[in-house]
Amino acid sequence: MVFIVLNVYYSGRFIFGLAMVKQRTYSKYAKEAAFLLGQQIKLGRKNRRWSEQNLASRAGISRATLQKIEAGEMSPSIGLVFEVAALVGVPLFEQDSRALATSIELTQSKIALLPKRIKNPTKAVDDDF
Repeated sequence: MVFIVLNVYYSGRFIFGLAMVKQRTYSKYAKEAAFLLGQQIKLGRKNRRWSEQNLASRAGISRATLQKIEAGEMSPSIGLVFEVAALVGVPLFEQDSRALATSIELTQSKIALLPKRIKNPTKAVDDDF
């Protein structure tokens, strides 16, 4: 839990208080994967000899957001992370766009074979008296 101090201006006066914010927990694997991707992005940026501000401007984000991405923080959106990775040449799936398109089509055809909705199994009623 994280506590945030609130200073709210209400009816002509300030009201002070605390709010509890529950933080999301991530698996060790997810945190390590985000950290690795962030480090690869940082390496790509440095290999291109771009400053943090230069890459942030190219991606249309703040320098602080780029620093979060490179540190492997989980708060930046996945779209931003993927865009920054693409800008510095970090391969995410396939280098060849045709191979990526083929992978997308294959995955979509597999999904099409599965049920559209997944329901939790219901308990069987024991009505044998």
